[in-house]
Amino acid sequence: MELRAFEKEDYELLIGWIDSDKLNYLWGGPKFEFPLNFEQISRHCTQPEVLPFIFVVSGENAGYIELFKVAESHFRICRVFVSSGFRGQGISKQMLGQLIELAKEKYTTNVLSLAVFEQNTVARNCYESLGFSVISYEVGTRSFEGEEWGLLHMEKRL
Repeated sequence: MELRAFEKEDYELLIGWIDSDKLNYLWGGPKFEFPLNFEQISRHCTQPEVLPFIFVVSGENAGYIELFKVAESHFRICRVFVSSGFRGQGISKQMLGQLIELAKEKYTTNVLSLAVFEQNTVARNCYESLGFSVISYEVGTRSFEGEEWGLLHMEKRL
């Protein structure tokens, strides 16, 4: 299992994975419109502060994850996604573990932060098991199909 750089050749893979409006919103929040397309991904991933990765398991592409540079020693984990064929196998925890190590070793990160929708209890439990704690709660800023989604901000000091 390893993280590798997300390249232009991988855009179609990600587009295929994000196959519904709700999944698109869960993955990318309001930043991306469904259907996801090459232009949106390119515009996002070519920003210098965005560091996107593919997680490879036994030679197969299993997930996508990003680091976003907030400040010199503060990065944000964004857009965590595990493809449907790999869900329920603990892949997200392994992918996040590798990303945390990479952030610490390669980017000398002291603080990792992230945001997760309150109702995404599987993701929240995974983050908490890796040492992330809720530092704030945001309500009234995100909604999907008329349903309000609370946003939890979490942080881990390295």
